[in-house]
Amino acid sequence: MPIARSASIHATAVVADGAEIGENVSVGPFCVVGEEVVLGAGVELKSHAVVTGWTEVGEKTVIFPFACVGEVPQDLKYRGERTRLVIGRRNRIREGATLNCGTDLGGGLTSVGDDCLFMTGSHVGHDCRVGNGIIMANCAALGGHCEISDNVIIGGLSGVHQHVRIGKGAFVGAVTMVTRDVLPYGLVQGPTGILNGLNLVGLRRRNAERGEIRQLSDAYEQIAVAEKSLSAVIRDLEDAGNVNGLVADVIEFVRSNSDRSFLLPVKRSGLDES
Repeated sequence: MPIARSASIHATAVVADGAEIGENVSVGPFCVVGEEVVLGAGVELKSHAVVTGWTEVGEKTVIFPFACVGEVPQDLKYRGERTRLVIGRRNRIREGATLNCGTDLGGGLTSVGDDCLFMTGSHVGHDCRVGNGIIMANCAALGGHCEISDNVIIGGLSGVHQHVRIGKGAFVGAVTMVTRDVLPYGLVQGPTGILNGLNLVGLRRRNAERGEIRQLSDAYEQIAVAEKSLSAVIRDLEDAGNVNGLVADVIEFVRSNSDRSFLLPVKRSGLDES
């Protein structure tokens, strides 16, 4: 490249030598773009946005005023190692949001998928792996090394502890602290993070079949009432052949390696599909 002819860069913006600016990129007033930054085609930086570090931003992503993308980790163990932040396509990074690059101890990479929305003041910590279609509401924060699967929604003012995994399709309510892994399609609510059923609204929006939702609800209920380990319940589900697509997602998630324990569903009538 490094700066495409079709790119529009405001006269007050600071674009360092070495930055790669793709076709039809728009860099607004008073923006700062670092020397190792790559902006894909159609990226828009609104005024006062900062993109720095070894950072790649995918096509048609929009970064709003005062967002800071690609800065060094908020980790006292970081010693200036050269690490990356890779952001996918069509993301919206709203005012004041912060996304940090990785650390050597965490694999050296923070990654974000496609079609995510990071609302005002939200934070993605170092070495996180964020999937596709994620929504983080205002001032929600991910500690370092979190893994957030596709189509997760995290409510405003909520915090996810470092190394926590959240399974696909889960919903975390506002003002919630999540300190343990969340099973796929779970609904987490309350200040201390209770797994309070299924994210039925999300499942229906993604057109999950009623039969699959029923089987998933039954699996959650079985986990909630079991007087045995989660691993043993998962084996029972497999032995019973109750492994449709949604239940299979739960089984795969549980069998994956994790540094933390699981947030288990509470027994309640709200686990059904009605």
